[in-house]
Amino acid sequence: MNANVTREDAMALLKKYNQEPFHIQHALTVEGVMKWYARQNQEDENFWGIAGLLHDVDFEKWPEEHCKKAPDLLVEINASEELVHAVCSHGYGICSDVEPVLPMEKILFAADELTGLIWAAALMRPSKSVMDMEVKSIKKKFKDKRFAAGCSREIIQKGADMLGWDLSELFEKTLEAMRSCEAEIKEEMENM
Repeated sequence: MNANVTREDAMALLKKYNQEPFHIQHALTVEGVMKWYARQNQEDENFWGIAGLLHDVDFEKWPEEHCKKAPDLLVEINASEELVHAVCSHGYGICSDVEPVLPMEKILFAADELTGLIWAAALMRPSKSVMDMEVKSIKKKFKDKRFAAGCSREIIQKGADMLGWDLSELFEKTLEAMRSCEAEIKEEMENM
């Protein structure tokens, strides 16, 4: 798989259409998580990471056209068809009819929503970090429908099902992935 895009070009496109620090941080988090999953699966970190970085490229400016506006924006950087498909497939059934087919697309679908829930839980901790978080904390927050209500439990469950994983496996792997990139993301956010 080839993104046909450098990280620099991907980052420039992301920043062109996203100014809110929250959206930039979420994109960096999903990028880092996807790169971790790529390493675990001996796949192309660059492709997986760029798909994670750009998955919400259109969301801040066009939330009502999320995953529909993205192909037009990705043309600006000559993104490959595979990258466009991956980006659009993360919204399958919600705002897109592009189905996740490849394992990478299924992981992006599952991990995107879950990173939001895990990050919200981390912000409640004295450390404001995932480094000292345990899977049981995520399970507890997942069960509390009022906590991070914008994070769809149904989508997280559907993502785990797509992958053939139980929720515990998805939680454990995604938490480990977030730990792997937390310091790097913090540094990148501070340097913006």
